[in-house]
Amino acid sequence: EVNLVESGGTLVQSGGSLRLSCEASGFTFDDYVGSWLRQTPGKELEWVAAISWNGENTFYGTSMKGRVAISRDNARNMLYLQMNDLKTEDTAMYYCATRLGVALVSDVALREQYKYWGQGTPVTVSS
Repeated sequence: EVNLVESGGTLVQSGGSLRLSCEASGFTFDDYVGSWLRQTPGKELEWVAAISWNGENTFYGTSMKGRVAISRDNARNMLYLQMNDLKTEDTAMYYCATRLGVALVSDVALREQYKYWGQGTPVTVSS
């Protein structure tokens, strides 16, 4: 019943732009902080961005800060990630996820701090 479905991932050239989308269903979407995370096989899960329930506050991780913008449309239960100036090291599986509150804690695994997860959408950046 609960679903988060990402889309928009594709092959893109370095320096290019891409917009990822996430469609939520089966829960009250605007009760939750929306987030994007990414993971490359063999590497740790990395938090990319988050947005408050009403879209008034956004937060970004260091790796992509200045190159991405997170947004949401609560009327459509949608979460977005606009990515610009993509680099080869941005190649990863990108996930949308939701949680209550914006504050992550350091003593709990990142994956355990989200209530709902999507299946991911792959982004490959070529040089």
